[in-house]
Amino acid sequence: MFGELFPEAVRYAELLADAGVKRGLIGPREVPRLWERHLLNCAVLSEVVPEGVTVCDVGSGAGLPGIPLALVRPDLKITLLEPLLRRTNFLQEVVELLGLDHVTVVRGRAEEVLGTLQPVQVVTARAVAPLDRLAGWGVPLLKPYGEMLALKGDTAEEEIAGARAALSKLGVVETEVLHVGEGVVDPLSTVVRVVVGESPGGVRFAAKRAKAARTGRTRRRR
Repeated sequence: MFGELFPEAVRYAELLADAGVKRGLIGPREVPRLWERHLLNCAVLSEVVPEGVTVCDVGSGAGLPGIPLALVRPDLKITLLEPLLRRTNFLQEVVELLGLDHVTVVRGRAEEVLGTLQPVQVVTARAVAPLDRLAGWGVPLLKPYGEMLALKGDTAEEEIAGARAALSKLGVVETEVLHVGEGVVDPLSTVVRVVVGESPGGVRFAAKRAKAARTGRTRRRR
């Protein structure tokens, strides 16, 4: 799965098992299943990410799925977006240790960087929030006709059904559930794919992005 960057993937797993646990970024019970439940589960997301696009990993945490995705897809330009300082410090250390020149770490919440962070073609997320709330954070960061790819569990279809009204208001024009990782992970990884139209986030967010671009700053939500 990781090809010539397998040694870097091993190093990342070691960092998660050591510093990641000590800093409270990952639970100690997860260490024995780091590969199948975390690294590989996230790396197979690469199957549905278009070639050569810009990606923002919202609520990146310990770097999942952003870091595994970066290890298997050097063609991507990835931003790891995370609000907590201890996590961004860890992410920066990982990026530097693994030599991931195509990855940038940004500290902040999605709603705070709107207008200052360049819109991306793909937003990724894993275990961040229910779909309706996640879309409210991630969709406005997309370029027109971009897509959000969220790693979800068995309730993916239910989340889509419950979030349809919110998704429609955000300018979403298509949703689907994908299963990826055949021959790599068992069970397969479940991905909710959300595609936006011409106005990601809807008219309100389009106006906010335009204003932020003019002033060079964003208004922090209270």
